[in-house]
Amino acid sequence: MARDVVLYVQQPGSMDGTKTEEFLREIGVWFMVKNIAEDEEAVAELERMGTSTTPVTVTGDEVIVGFDRERLEKLAEG
Repeated sequence: MARDVVLYVQQPGSMDGTKTEEFLREIGVWFMVKNIAEDEEAVAELERMGTSTTPVTVTGDEVIVGFDRERLEKLAEG
């Protein structure tokens, strides 16, 4: 996959975060996880995007808040 995908989570293993992580792996999307409970810069990044809710999946200018299966599936399309 040519573009970077970042998944912001509140705590590793949280229900929505885990569901999103598992789904992204299932559809073959490579991603980096940022844990906002341990990473102050990640918190600031979310604030600049105008959200504090997790999970948040970001690629380019696209910000997907929560588990949005339809939008996440499009990430696999490249």
